[in-house]
Amino acid sequence: MPRRQLGRHLRELRQESGLTIAEVARLIERGAGTVQRLETGTPHRIRLLDIEALCRVLQADATMTDALLGLARQGNDRSWWHEYGDLIPSDFDVYIGLESAARTLTSFNVLVPGLLQTPSYAESLIRAAYPDNESSDIGRRVQMRLHRQKIVTREWRPIRMTALLDEQILHRIVGSPAIMAQQLKHLADVGTRGNVEVRVVPFAAGVPLGDLTGPFTILDFEQGTKGRREPSVVYVDGYTGDLYLERSESVDRYRIAFQTSARVALNPQQTRDLLRQVARRYVR
Repeated sequence: MPRRQLGRHLRELRQESGLTIAEVARLIERGAGTVQRLETGTPHRIRLLDIEALCRVLQADATMTDALLGLARQGNDRSWWHEYGDLIPSDFDVYIGLESAARTLTSFNVLVPGLLQTPSYAESLIRAAYPDNESSDIGRRVQMRLHRQKIVTREWRPIRMTALLDEQILHRIVGSPAIMAQQLKHLADVGTRGNVEVRVVPFAAGVPLGDLTGPFTILDFEQGTKGRREPSVVYVDGYTGDLYLERSESVDRYRIAFQTSARVALNPQQTRDLLRQVARRYVR
């Protein structure tokens, strides 16, 4: 996964520069095949000198350069623990690049997922996470989160998303009762989109797995032009770092966990009714 993310960012940098693979290869004095393999995440070996040269030629800033070198150093890891601020700068979000490349997202959540948050809900969470940051930085982070939502709302090939929400989300107040009412109404409305399904796992369902998995997202990708499909990835968000799993056995276990929870979840219409009912309570 780190290798594919490295390739994805290198390809985006090259396309932004307007250079072809052949032109870039000539500038770093390597073969075009080497650059192409790096961009597709299939190199035989990753040389840090090549990544440094590519970052110079493609005019990557310091944060991007450090992030790509960190990805390169971990390029052979199949199940990957990304500790914040370790090899990759803490302000470089690895997950966003993966999310934007996915075709479907399947998730279990204990907070409203970022792709479905209202601006006020997002701002409340971000202010709590960064209490010492200036308002301008908070605003920038909110805008970045809202920008991510375009993959759900765009007209052309929007991402398909199925989100299971633990019922605690409806009752844990983020920001204020008014913010919660607005957020729950938004969840009810977005659940009517053809590409988004929102379902609540009620308290009455108990613990269907006999254990708590915590929040997770399964990302599936489209088949590539050469018939290859990028392996599915499970993303597990942590407080000090993120876990990325792509071994088929691990992905299958999380799929079973999702399916087990989905069997006891409310259906989409029942979910919309409950969301609107709880939203009304907040504005009384």
